[in-house]
This record gives sequence, structure tokens and C-alpha cells, in this order.
Amino acid sequence: MQAISRAKPNFFQQPTFASVKEERLHRKQRLAAAFRLFARFGFDEGIAGHITVRDPENPEQFWVNPLGKHFGLMRVSDLILVNQKGEIVEGDRPINGAAFAIHSQIHAARPDVVAAAHAHSVYGKSWSSLGRLLDPLTQDACAFYQDHSLFDDYTGVVLEVAEGKRIAETLGQNKAIILKNHGLLTVGHSVDETAWWFITMERSCQAQLLAEAAGKPHLIRPESATLAHQQVGGHDLGWFSFQPLYELIVQQEPDLLS
Repeated sequence: MQAISRAKPNFFQQPTFASVKEERLHRKQRLAAAFRLFARFGFDEGIAGHITVRDPENPEQFWVNPLGKHFGLMRVSDLILVNQKGEIVEGDRPINGAAFAIHSQIHAARPDVVAAAHAHSVYGKSWSSLGRLLDPLTQDACAFYQDHSLFDDYTGVVLEVAEGKRIAETLGQNKAIILKNHGLLTVGHSVDETAWWFITMERSCQAQLLAEAAGKPHLIRPESATLAHQQVGGHDLGWFSFQPLYELIVQQEPDLLS
């Protein structure tokens, strides 16, 4: 089993690293854990879905899951390193073409984005079919208040870089985007933050679908939604919200670190 990255040992603060090697290991461990958690939450759908993280030494390259590997079996050693041309730099399996078409353009357009996540989760893709942004119905949903976009033009599986570029342009500076008739995509300054935004956005879609099925929900007032966004939508809180899940999955499925 591969050793856990020995980053700054403070559960309440984002880690610092003594070397690029240590930071790379840390990012890959978080990435493998995020896939395991996505599997546990039922976000897998055949060969669909991908999470990427920049390499800390070569930030134009990113780590991604191999095509056809189940999220629930992902290990650090399975991850594939790909460059901006779509060439495999490290690893012995192919990658999802849509993963490259979308993620390469998001990473190129957003230097601040360290990681990006997309999956065909049930409530996310159900909500996406309505072609609407999420409303500020709950405190959790306020993390996305005026901080997510709608890509309102489904044209089939995203295999062309030009289509990925259009998605990146529509995302803008937001933390998430709803891809109409497709699903959700989130970004962040760490794998931890990115994975958490996806998890809580999926649940927010579920909550709004349930609320609208039951009646007419009451929206949070704009000024209160703006305040709540400041309280629950920041990078640090997104990162921190993932830590209990990481601790859980590593304890229950330690083979992901191998």
C-alpha cells in the first residue's frame, strides 16, 4: 500500500507540501477517494463520468480516470496523466474522449481551477432536463446562488474540443454548470472542494425536485441568499466539508491508496 501523503497535519486547514512529489501524491489520493465516494453515492453510469486534477509540476497536464474502470475500484495507481494534446503521459489505459474534450478546455480557460468533476448522477441529469438554474430553496443550495451557469444547448456526446470550449466559456468564473439534458459539472481549487460541490449540488437538485413535486417552494430572499452564499460557498468551506468523507472512505476502503 502506498503511504498517505504527509502534508501539514491540521485537519482544519488546507495542507502545505514539502515537495512537488508529496503534493502530487496528495492530489492523486484525493482523486481516487473522490471516485470511491462517487460510486458510493451512485454517481456512476457505465463508462460515463470523470474527475480531473492538475499535476502540480506540469499544470498544463492533468490526472484522470481510465476509460472503463469502475469508480468503486479506483486506486491511485490506476490514474492516467494526460497532456493538453490528449496524449497519455503516464498510464497504460485509454481515457474517455469526452473527459479530454471538456476538461482540457476548462483547465485551459480557468488557471485557478485545480480540479473538475462531471458525472451522470440521477438527480443532476433529471434537473438538467428542465433547462433551469437552481433556486435558493435551502441553505445548502445557496452555495450556488449566482455562482452557477446553464449550458442550454445539448448536441450529443461532447467529443469535440470546440464543444468543450463552449462549455468552459459558459461556465465563466462560476463554480458549477448545469449541462442541459446531460448533468452537472463542478470545479474548485482542490479535488476536495470540487467533489464536495458536486455532491451537495446533486443533493440540491434532489431537494428542489422533491419540493416542487410536493408544492410551491418558498425561495430564500436575495439578500439572505447572498449572505448564505458567502457563508457556505467559499473555497475553504468546500474543502473542509469533504474531509469527513475522505476520512470515512480511506478508513473503510484503504486499498484506494495503493
